[in-house]
Amino acid sequence: MKIDGQCHCGAIAFEAEVEPDSIRICHCTDCQTISGSAFRANVTAPAETFRLLRGDPKSYIKTAESGSRRRHMFCGDCGTPISSSAPDNPPQYSLRIGSIAQRAQLRPAAQIWHRSALPWLGTLSTVPAKEQG
Repeated sequence: MKIDGQCHCGAIAFEAEVEPDSIRICHCTDCQTISGSAFRANVTAPAETFRLLRGDPKSYIKTAESGSRRRHMFCGDCGTPISSSAPDNPPQYSLRIGSIAQRAQLRPAAQIWHRSALPWLGTLSTVPAKEQG
């Protein structure tokens, strides 16, 4: 599936081909902190299909609990997370669903690090909801 996306302020834009069945929700505490939310949703894009169309993302290297090192890219102006990948010569990119224009069409296929999932996530359907603010 061809996707495109951008950061919140529009300084960074990208496109890629993704496999919709590769969408995962990660509940690890690092993803909670980095996303500023309860979890992070990602979709995999082969490196040869990922193209940066605009901007120059900032990045930093994070070492996970597993010891794996990942380069995290984000907009240096608005802070929107864009992707993560291996630090050098990545075979693929893990794109952040929230920055993808077609995000409503991307349904998670798996959840990982569920031991860190916040206990209230399963009760969201019982929380009162408004269509707008």
